Amino acid sequence: MRTNFDFSPLFRSSIGFDRLFDALESASRIETIDNWPPYDIIKTGDDDYRITMAVAGFSEPELTITQEQNMLFVSGQKDASEEVRYLYRGIAGRSFQRRFELADHVKVTGARLDNGLLSIDLKREIPEEMKPRQIEISTGMALPKMETKQIDAEKQAA
Repeated sequence: MRTNFDFSPLFRSSIGFDRLFDALESASRIETIDNWPPYDIIKTGDDDYRITMAVAGFSEPELTITQEQNMLFVSGQKDASEEVRYLYRGIAGRSFQRRFELADHVKVTGARLDNGLLSIDLKREIPEEMKPRQIEISTGMALPKMETKQIDAEKQAA
């Protein structure tokens, strides 16, 4: 069952949130069938996050992590040159690509592969100029006067 959201009432009182509304609409359209490899998203601090993916059977050279603008791509490609004759294959070795949409100012700070788990650390770093700041209100001092031009009546009549 598909539900469409009407964001038009929010457009009346918000400015600059177009990307957020587009992300919400696109998220409602995406129907993911493939849920492999499994992953967790963990909040490790106020501005710190970790994505942990189960990538058993993949080595470091077979994994690629790429950040482009606000998107994080994690992909795995097994080396096809390996000639192995399996009697039973229970560990999936198929190629994959996972995509994560990141909020503004979220950066990848590190990644490690340990015991078949790929951990990607993320941190939101808000620039100083975008952090809230208090504006000081001055008292007792008059604002500088603006010069006004006065037109002489004699010059205007001429």
